[in-house]
Amino acid sequence: MIGSKSMPLQAAEKSRELGAWFATRAAMMAKSTKGQGTTEYAILVGVLVVIAILAIMVFRPKLQELWNAIADGINGL
Repeated sequence: MIGSKSMPLQAAEKSRELGAWFATRAAMMAKSTKGQGTTEYAILVGVLVVIAILAIMVFRPKLQELWNAIADGINGL
């Protein structure tokens, strides 16, 4: 076969090219900060939800008392 590469050599060359392409893409993705803001907001929302749940648990008796006072006031109208 004059002018053409043997099949195993072509496969090895394509494999190297594919490996180089994947390495380049991985490096680009590692440098990308595109989704970083979304992740930070998700963490922030999670922390705020935990704080809100803890606050409700700690102040539950006072909140129940306030709720009952409001309900009694509305019923008394």
